[in-house]
Amino acid sequence: MNDWLEAEQRVERAQEFFESQRWEEALDELEAALAINPNVAIWHAQRGFLLEELDRPADAIPAYERALELEPGDPDVAMALGVALTRLRRYARALKVFEELARIYPEFEPAYCHRINVYSQLGRHDQAEEMFYLAQELDDSCPHCFFHIGASLAARGQTNRALYCWQRVLELDPTYVGVNRRIAQAYRARGELDLSREYFLREIRDDPGNTDLLYELAEMAFESGQVATAEAKFEQILELDPDHLEARFALGKVRLARGRPAEALACFETISSMVGGEPELPGFERSLGETLFQLGRFTEASAYFELAAEQDPANPQVLTLLGNSLLGEGKLRNAADYFRRVLALDAHNPIAHHSLAVCLLRSGRNGAALEHCLEAARLKPGFVLAMYDAGVAYLRLAKWAEARAVLRRAQRRDPANEDLQRLSRQVWRYRLRYHLRRFSAPFRALFGRSRR
Repeated sequence: MNDWLEAEQRVERAQEFFESQRWEEALDELEAALAINPNVAIWHAQRGFLLEELDRPADAIPAYERALELEPGDPDVAMALGVALTRLRRYARALKVFEELARIYPEFEPAYCHRINVYSQLGRHDQAEEMFYLAQELDDSCPHCFFHIGASLAARGQTNRALYCWQRVLELDPTYVGVNRRIAQAYRARGELDLSREYFLREIRDDPGNTDLLYELAEMAFESGQVATAEAKFEQILELDPDHLEARFALGKVRLARGRPAEALACFETISSMVGGEPELPGFERSLGETLFQLGRFTEASAYFELAAEQDPANPQVLTLLGNSLLGEGKLRNAADYFRRVLALDAHNPIAHHSLAVCLLRSGRNGAALEHCLEAARLKPGFVLAMYDAGVAYLRLAKWAEARAVLRRAQRRDPANEDLQRLSRQVWRYRLRYHLRRFSAPFRALFGRSRR
């Protein structure tokens, strides 16, 4: 068979495979044809397109460049090259391609349209807007232009204008990929969760296997308090993609929030085994520490909280968690140090005041503990636990009336609290025991001397 004829037949078979979306087989046939005749520009361009379909944009670029060497100035191939470079974030080269294209073909609207995207990605939003208006003069119904300028406006915080542009995209092309997701994200940022959910679901209907979309929807459900729904969504993602670390991490956090720390720990341990150590997931150490804390494994929890505190040393929540874990270990002085660090960052933190009071109470420093309990109750009216511990401190300081008063206030806040009821009933016993000890002290001393 003649080599030229074989090459043509290979290209025909590649076209058949292409039409049935059998990309690998199409590429094999096309490369076989190019091995016979490497000087056909359109075949190199088609090869570049197939490589992009196979998610190999870096390999597609030389194919497009070779096509342009063989046939300089082809606008469609130049545009494909610029888009591939943009996809790889090689923005400087992409701009040169688009600028040269606009110089050769000043009426070619895509040369302006895609520069909107590049300028937006570079944060050069004034130039992005300039390109948008130039493109509009050539074609005012291009959905890509409205999509890209919408992203630029959203990046500048102009959400209403961005939403207008993305709604315009839907008017021009109701099947435009990704625009429903952008609209959903914009509504989510504005706190309009029902509208956000509606547009996420629209996007998912068009792309039901997209785990990134499902993840955003699940994340939003969790944030809005729909914890069971979020858990089901994260489980669905892991059925589709068991290696989705973010979804497994989120599932662990959901299970922790639902009071199932053992199941949460299983998620976190699976992640560690998958990556062969601690994963680079923001907040992983803190979540693992919280899980171990809930399981009563305070020493291990403290170790993870210490790692979290090293990464974020000015985070009062992390420092409080570490203090509580050390308190669980019985390391009162160390725990108190961390609560004092929290108060140095935020002197009006009622939780830190109360936690420090607990350390002081357990250390027998009742007067100092009382001050922090009262401050916590002042900063957070209705803080029953702080009032309870203030009552304990008053009793230890033999201030019976004050103890009775603070416990009554607490009971008005929480009348069904059995601990408050029990402590209130014991006030008279504390008082009686105190007076009996004071009354009997001289006799015990005398009795002790007489025995000697």
